Amino acid sequence: MNRVLNFAPGPSPLPLEVLLEVQKELPDWNGTGISVLEMSHRSKDFMGIYYETVKNLRELYGISDEYEVLFVQGGGHMEFAMVPLNFNFYGTGNYLVNGVWSQKAFKEAVKLGSAAEAARVVNRVPRQDEIAMSEEAGYLYYCSNETVNGIQYHYVPQSEAILVSDMSSDFLSKPVDISKYGLIYAGAQKNFGPAGLTVVIVKKDLLGNCSPTTPSMLDYLTYANSESMYNTPPTFAIYVSCLVSRWLLDQGGVQEMQRRSVVKSSMLYDVIDGSAGFYTNKVEKDSRSLMNVVFNLADESLNDEFLAKARERNIVNIKGHRIVGGMRASLYNAVTIEATEKLAEFMKDFKASH
Repeated sequence: MNRVLNFAPGPSPLPLEVLLEVQKELPDWNGTGISVLEMSHRSKDFMGIYYETVKNLRELYGISDEYEVLFVQGGGHMEFAMVPLNFNFYGTGNYLVNGVWSQKAFKEAVKLGSAAEAARVVNRVPRQDEIAMSEEAGYLYYCSNETVNGIQYHYVPQSEAILVSDMSSDFLSKPVDISKYGLIYAGAQKNFGPAGLTVVIVKKDLLGNCSPTTPSMLDYLTYANSESMYNTPPTFAIYVSCLVSRWLLDQGGVQEMQRRSVVKSSMLYDVIDGSAGFYTNKVEKDSRSLMNVVFNLADESLNDEFLAKARERNIVNIKGHRIVGGMRASLYNAVTIEATEKLAEFMKDFKASH
């Protein structure tokens, strides 16, 4: 088996233990004689997988019965529309814009109703004292980790409005006090499973206030009333996510994932900060992401050589997003400390050779 050191921003690595379990169970799940890929989503067997996945998520995050755990399709882009469609009843959507994904969410909200910028900053998260809520604010929306820009919130914004967060890229990477939020959502393909599944955790008493013209599939209440089985859900993605949730619990839960994230990201930031300008990171230090370490080479003519030499060491998917260029190492839960050590060593060696 030739497994590379994969730092992809998403879809991202899955734990090897999970992949091997999937491989073993793929043709015959649990002695049923069929694959999960062939299983009815309404069967007793699949519903058992679904219930376990929800139970494990509730345990990992301490989610109370006041909240629904929903499985939706469409990824973050569909959530950009679903949030305003479901929450405009409460008033103007206020958005904290500090990166690519919060900007996209805000633009979509403007199309669908009343939306306002509560803050706009570059290369960092807005400070609490910079958040200016509009009159009749209904909810405050922010993206907890901007993957493209390498920016992460290390505090929870405070507001009397309903708090909504896109946690796609740091989902299950640290403890979260769910009780502070009206809704969080996360695409599974970073820390929880394969692409195609989006998890929504929403307070039950906030549901049911969509406009009568809202399509059923864009109303969170549709999913809550049907145990996310209104239509055929992404069954295989839910199954793999169930295995990942078991793995997370076995590893020590979100507290242990947070510890590892600090260790991994510190390795790379130490190399960047200690490189005497050979590598640079433009994000303010207290806003640096533990999930996506972005950096540039001072001499960008070395970019192609850097990527080629990294590939020679089995290090892949570290090219930065096309919007910002440079490099990006994504350190999601399944990326090991050992893999990160090898990347840090390579970065030191590359600098020394130039």
